[in-house]
Amino acid sequence: GKTYSPESGELVTKDNVSDVVNYIQSFPEGTRVMILAPLVLKDNRTALDELKLLMQQGFARIVIDGEVFLIEDLLEENHKFKKKDKIKILVDRNVVKYNDEDNLFRMADSVQTSFFEGHGECNIEIIPKAGEKTEKKFSDKFERDGITFEEPSVNFFTFNNPYGACKTCEGFGKILGIDEDLVIPDKNLSVYEGAIAPWRSETMSKWLKPLISNGIRFDFPIHRSYYELDQEQKDLLWTGNEYFEGIDAFFKYLESKSHKIQYRVMLSRYRGRTVCPDCKGTRLRKDTSFVKIANKSIIDLVLLPINEISLFFKDLKLDKNDQEVANRILTEIKNRLEYLEKVGLGYLTLNRLTSTLSGGEYQRIKLATSLGSALVGSMYILDEPSIGLHPRDTKNLVSVLLELKKLGNTVIVVEHEEEVMRAADQIIDIGPDAGNFGGNLIFQGDIFKLENKDVSHTARYLNGIEEITIPTKRRNWKKFIELVGCRQNNLKNINVKFPLGVLSVITGVSGSGKSTLVRQILFPVLSKHLGGYHDSVSKVDRIDGDLKQITHMEFVDQNPIGKSSRSNPVTYVKAYDAIRQLFSDQVLSKQRGYKPAFFSFNVDGGRCEECMGEGTTKIEMQFMADIFLTCESCKGKRFKSEILEIKYKEKDISQILEMSIDEALEFFKGNKKISDKLKPLQDVGLGYVKLGQSSNTLSGGEAQRVKLASFLVKGNLKLDDKVLFVFDEPTTGLHFHDINKLLIALNALVEKGHTVIIIEHNMEIIKSADWVIDLGPDGGDKGGTICFEGTPEEMVKLEGNHTAGFLKEKVK
Repeated sequence: GKTYSPESGELVTKDNVSDVVNYIQSFPEGTRVMILAPLVLKDNRTALDELKLLMQQGFARIVIDGEVFLIEDLLEENHKFKKKDKIKILVDRNVVKYNDEDNLFRMADSVQTSFFEGHGECNIEIIPKAGEKTEKKFSDKFERDGITFEEPSVNFFTFNNPYGACKTCEGFGKILGIDEDLVIPDKNLSVYEGAIAPWRSETMSKWLKPLISNGIRFDFPIHRSYYELDQEQKDLLWTGNEYFEGIDAFFKYLESKSHKIQYRVMLSRYRGRTVCPDCKGTRLRKDTSFVKIANKSIIDLVLLPINEISLFFKDLKLDKNDQEVANRILTEIKNRLEYLEKVGLGYLTLNRLTSTLSGGEYQRIKLATSLGSALVGSMYILDEPSIGLHPRDTKNLVSVLLELKKLGNTVIVVEHEEEVMRAADQIIDIGPDAGNFGGNLIFQGDIFKLENKDVSHTARYLNGIEEITIPTKRRNWKKFIELVGCRQNNLKNINVKFPLGVLSVITGVSGSGKSTLVRQILFPVLSKHLGGYHDSVSKVDRIDGDLKQITHMEFVDQNPIGKSSRSNPVTYVKAYDAIRQLFSDQVLSKQRGYKPAFFSFNVDGGRCEECMGEGTTKIEMQFMADIFLTCESCKGKRFKSEILEIKYKEKDISQILEMSIDEALEFFKGNKKISDKLKPLQDVGLGYVKLGQSSNTLSGGEAQRVKLASFLVKGNLKLDDKVLFVFDEPTTGLHFHDINKLLIALNALVEKGHTVIIIEHNMEIIKSADWVIDLGPDGGDKGGTICFEGTPEEMVKLEGNHTAGFLKEKVK
């Protein structure tokens, strides 16, 4: 890149010895040259002191205001120098000679000396045979307009290095400061209507009055809503001018009074993790923006989506010399950006934090990295790379996987997506069912042979013997809630109606704004309305509609069901209470006085005291991962031996916890209290999971279905509860057979009068919805608008819609 001065916009350069020599040699042969260096006074020395030192170094002459003097003469006469005298050391006098290598070496040596003596400055005086003499100044300092710039290097452009990181936020992109969203919580209000929250009180309104009364003088629209103000007007509110003191000045005033408790409390109310004011969240030092390629700095580029950056580099035109230097680097950049686009991540910006990526996005970035490194003879094992991908993007993913194969690699994919299966050379089908009923190799061969066999659920779904049926009729709705003016991230000020009492699906290609709409707007806004707390501030005008029809809201995500290894499915659905009661009611238990708590591994009493009911003991390794060994006392059974003497139908409590849900339902067939609580786990396709299986070992999809099952358990929700359930891609990790079970469970919630909203790419879920809301048309800046609202039957009539094109194959 090239550095440009922020003052004049001029290119910043530094001169080297060859630049100066080339300049001299550009004149006709025989031209006389004087190589000069400005005299720099050091260590409070006088000019005469410097001259003495110069003589000792071998210099004989200096130039004062264009006239040459012998240093010896000046010292003898004790010359009196004036302040305005421009003194230069005459380093060398020479003549331009062509094809004289010795002369060139002498000239280069003199120029080098000039740079050293002149502290980076060298003056060349050209004395032609005819005409006036000319003088040119050269500098080996990287400076322009009186500003010294840092020379670009690799570390200069990385926030992981202290040299390149923003000095204010230390490369984190955020600082603890005044949060704009807390100061101006409602962006729909104008300044006059009280948009600035801390200035609403009677005491602090004195800060607002000068702005209201003087706004007309500098043409400030006090009646325009905050979000309609342009950036210059918003900045003015914070910085202020001669007519009023801005919000920044107000908070500085509060800080100056922070010795008083009321001011400290007020300050804390508006503090939060805010975008760094210096680097604007890019995490790089400010002066990196002075280095540009084709008028774009690295800061400009990292804020663009990948597909736009890719276009920028494809269209980049460099001069011949720069092209030769950058050719290899540009090829690498273009390849890596192309792979990121191919795996469906073109909507992401380069400065996106890894912590904000979904599991599928993170996995696809790693896949693109592998492709970029062009490894051969490697084995790639991918676990559901299609997670979070729209069918349109799955096609690109398949082409990427085939490209990996073409390079000479082996690719093994764990996958449920039909399109990925159909692209495979070999299908390995494990089953026939899950848990204890699985683990067998059912089939190995190509997809065509599998389709012609009736060997497994996979085969039967692929050849159409088994299928997820389309609902015979869609549920009608009249009541709804509506979000008005959604403009978070890439949403384009849209209004969205969510029907109540039905199953709705939010669709759209990756990056179209689905998660933004549901996770960042609907969930926090509705939670606050229902009296809950949510710390995020959503960019939306208001929420309207039949809000009284919802008693509370549940976001059923894929986070673990518990924070410790002690939590498990049986305790989550509250079935373990009845099991413990059952064991405490046994004759031997009553004789020994064992209460239900004795059959819990979470409290003292019946649990093994050696491992505290964990079944394993932890050995802490100082520099490695901790080791977990089976407890020697209880042999992994978690309870004391005397507790294990209590049996029900010849089974102790430890054996019960080792049962799968399916086995437990058969075992507790006559006990309605227990079976009613366990049955929903089987209904959502978790019959293979053990009752006491640690939540740490459950996948995201399994954890989500355990949560769903807990809501289906009788008594866990009150009869008059009307809950709005939100699911984010619940089909993650699910086979067709399990998706069918999931749909039955979701519809069971709707039949109970609840509302279900799902973010989903899976066509089986979309075709089963009562209502579809499609966002798009593409990802990133090209998304964020409503492309369609209606039933699946209406959607398939759309032309040119990405989702509708794939849905046509399912809805006939």
